Amino acid sequence: MMNELWKMTAHQVKEAHFTKAIISIGSCEAHGQHIAEGCDTLVAYKLSKQIADQVDGMMVLPPITIGYSAHYDSFPFSLTFSYDTTIAVLYDTIESVLRNGINHIFIMNGHDGNIAPIEIASRKIKEKYPDAQIAALTQWWVAAGNLLPKDTFEVWDGLGHAGEGETSIAYYLFPDWCEPEYATCVIPNLPSEVEIKWDFSELTDTAQTGDATKGTAEKGKKMNDVIVEHVVKTLKELDATGWKYRPEK
Repeated sequence: MMNELWKMTAHQVKEAHFTKAIISIGSCEAHGQHIAEGCDTLVAYKLSKQIADQVDGMMVLPPITIGYSAHYDSFPFSLTFSYDTTIAVLYDTIESVLRNGINHIFIMNGHDGNIAPIEIASRKIKEKYPDAQIAALTQWWVAAGNLLPKDTFEVWDGLGHAGEGETSIAYYLFPDWCEPEYATCVIPNLPSEVEIKWDFSELTDTAQTGDATKGTAEKGKKMNDVIVEHVVKTLKELDATGWKYRPEK
């Protein structure tokens, strides 16, 4: 389906009559020794394309390929925007979409460092453009674990940076850009319910946490499919209500 903005002519965009846009944002940073550094961007964009193919009137914007990754930059070859820059890039992208007449926007995030910037940029947009309707999936890796059967993953609920879950979806979506023989297992000693504000080098010496050795393409397909199905269902439900959330009296 022709819905990727960066591959379309202005004439094709005009004729398509898009009513919604999906923005993917990722990162470029070390993902263990075994997954492409652009993993977060690749996953977010590939999920976005699959979602848009099943939702009427949805445009896929070019991916934002760098995010906030300063907490990973002790490993090669991490690129990072500042928090302010990440917020500004998101804000300007959303504002551009609004100026083109599309008010319904979905953000697909692939990277933990972008969660706070997405929140701030979205709130700032809503202050200036109250008619803008923004939905976001900020942690697909957590959502997949919640949506799949609890026995899907073997270690640490599949979590971790380039851990069992992320490794699995990478093996499924872009196996040619992975080197499974270099996968490692590093389970950091972190407390429950209390967050440690870490630099990644405090958790691992391999640029990876969780158990990447348990990653498989089969698990990755399950993650991919459950996320796409859930977001498509959610977007169709939002469309059915006109993206209105307040119950009628």
